[in-house]
Amino acid sequence: MTLEADYLIVGAGAMGMAFADVLVHESNATAIIIDKRDLPGGHWNTAYPFVTLHQPSAFYGVNSMTLGQNRIDSDGWNEGLYELATNSEVCHYFQRVMVEKLLPSGRIQFVPNAELTSDGSVVSTVTGQVIELDAKKIVDATYMKVQVPAMRPPDFPVADGVSCVPVNGLPDMAGPNRSYVIIGAGKTGMDACLWLLGRGVDPKHIRWIMPRDSWLLNREFIQPFKLSERTATGFAHQMQAFAHAPDVTELFGILENAGQLLRIDPGQAPSMYRCATVTQLEIEQLRRIKQIIRKGRVTAVMPGHISLEQGSMNIGEDSILIDCTADGLAHRPAKPIFSGQQITLQSVRTCQQVFSAAFIAHIEVTKADEDTKNEICTPVPHPDTEIDYLRTSLGNARNGAAWASDPEISSWLTASRLDGFSQAGIEPPAPTDEQQALGRKALQNLQRFVSESETSLVSSP
Repeated sequence: MTLEADYLIVGAGAMGMAFADVLVHESNATAIIIDKRDLPGGHWNTAYPFVTLHQPSAFYGVNSMTLGQNRIDSDGWNEGLYELATNSEVCHYFQRVMVEKLLPSGRIQFVPNAELTSDGSVVSTVTGQVIELDAKKIVDATYMKVQVPAMRPPDFPVADGVSCVPVNGLPDMAGPNRSYVIIGAGKTGMDACLWLLGRGVDPKHIRWIMPRDSWLLNREFIQPFKLSERTATGFAHQMQAFAHAPDVTELFGILENAGQLLRIDPGQAPSMYRCATVTQLEIEQLRRIKQIIRKGRVTAVMPGHISLEQGSMNIGEDSILIDCTADGLAHRPAKPIFSGQQITLQSVRTCQQVFSAAFIAHIEVTKADEDTKNEICTPVPHPDTEIDYLRTSLGNARNGAAWASDPEISSWLTASRLDGFSQAGIEPPAPTDEQQALGRKALQNLQRFVSESETSLVSSP
């Protein structure tokens, strides 16, 4: 028996599910979703148990189903801001989407424990048998290659006898009379540090290997509903900074002074930006950790010491090494999203993967011309460096301007619960002449900042 559909969606993670949800609710198309895992939800099925969303639940998932209760937290380090779904909540949510929304439509089929091979065959990961499928288009929902530490071994050799575990193992390994070495400066490393501090571990027992310092987004300015005015205020501050900053150094300074961007150590110049989102309370906690090792990346772990790119450090027998180095969303080269019978899901708004997948699906079912679709859906690759903050901001601005000129797209954005830049169902007021002029100046400055930064990188020895 051959399974037939209009689309084969490869990957039942967040992006694949968001794409399929739009197909169900905005078209009559059929789709087959395959995933190598047993359940939908992608990397969330493998993520560490204490991870939460870094953005409000209101902006995550699929368009047709709310995630969470739209509750403002009354305590904890996210106090006063909208709730962040936990790992288990996200996994349960995507299972509900599958069984309550997608499968009951009668137009979606889910084939778990299956993967697409290099020769184009779909093979069962359980039996090894080829599964006969016939689809008009293939949607690659795996291109972003989301990865968590438990999905691969460390990138550095670890000698026998040394306790080095992925962050998933931290709750089981923690105990009295232990010291901890957190390896990795990204959001996973921050989460590991915050978990330890939240469980009462004395900061003097925590050492944090931080190859690069990072610019961090302030979650206070990424809020929906009752707090959406904060989002609007933050966006206005950002546009003012883009329009009026004389140079890149001043730009980051203005954004930091406005509270838009944060950093753990004000004395260290960040060279990393990956959209990690925190609160001021979390920053205050992370600053309690004084043993920060800035000697580059780990190159090897041996009994008694760790080798780093720029030196080494000693470790005791009671030390537990926590690997937080997986690049959750790697910087992937942009490629055309629409190419013949292939659709490659990528971010069209920086670090907004589920919104991007839903938006791409909407454009797929409403626009016919491939060139037009690609012009509307220009990829904004996931950032890695501080200069990428400028590149992604420029990409967002260009895409946003193109979308605003299309009344149908503007209406869809207004109705989309995944669009954090609008209040669902509320038509935004038309921009004033002054706001339009500010936007043009901001775009021009961003283009200049990116060009100057790239020239500086090329000319650096």
